[in-house]
Amino acid sequence: QRKGASRVFKAFTRTRKGAAKYRPIDYSERRGYMKGLVKKIIHDPGRGAPLAQVVFRDPVKYRLQKYNFIAVEGLYVGQFVYCGAKAHLGIGNCLPLGKLPEGTVISSIEEKSGDRGRLARTSGTSAIVVGHSEDGKKTRVRLPSGARKTLFSKCRAVVGIP
Repeated sequence: QRKGASRVFKAFTRTRKGAAKYRPIDYSERRGYMKGLVKKIIHDPGRGAPLAQVVFRDPVKYRLQKYNFIAVEGLYVGQFVYCGAKAHLGIGNCLPLGKLPEGTVISSIEEKSGDRGRLARTSGTSAIVVGHSEDGKKTRVRLPSGARKTLFSKCRAVVGIP
């Protein structure tokens, strides 16, 4: 018989690298964009898709902020990543759903505005922007399961497949 607590039914979470989330939404992302730099691409144990460590300059204080994004295909170390309403459409950039054209392949989508990414996050899965409402407040997205979901256009998503 083994001594001590068993590891049979417990996950080894000690070596995990941290939660994969977007920046908290602020004025600079709502009205303009923030520029970040991909410092390194990390393997996270217990996760299929790799993580990209992105460094942003703090808009208020003189310091750097590090965030772990789920790395999409085509993302490389040293690449600039743009997050916000005025960011251009490019691989790895984080934009609101309302600014994305129909047919764009996206991942790590917010279900509610500001929840920092909930849908289509595992490796190889992606969603597609199907259409926008007449008033521009809602966006229809086809999820990896094939289901179509209507989300608010202010919800953010990353362009590309993890």
